[in-house]
Amino acid sequence: MGIGSIIAAIVVGLIIGALGRLFAPGKQNISILVTIIVGILAALLGTWLAGVIGVEDTGGIDWIELAIQIGLAVVGVTIAANLLGSRRRV
Repeated sequence: MGIGSIIAAIVVGLIIGALGRLFAPGKQNISILVTIIVGILAALLGTWLAGVIGVEDTGGIDWIELAIQIGLAVVGVTIAANLLGSRRRV
């Protein structure tokens, strides 16, 4: 894995993580680093899942793969926010 692949994974992770955070319900009190990590994991898992169901390579933009990735990012951001987010103590 070269430096270009690492940078590409970070950029894709940032975008997918940000979209996941945008569509996740409520306020997420997690860092941008956690968002990027969730985004990278969602992008990798979404690409694998799209390959399993046979929609990883379609003509033009791979909308189905992108939707899977964003859906996984929403789930991941929600889980991360529940586990890692700062909670108010009354």
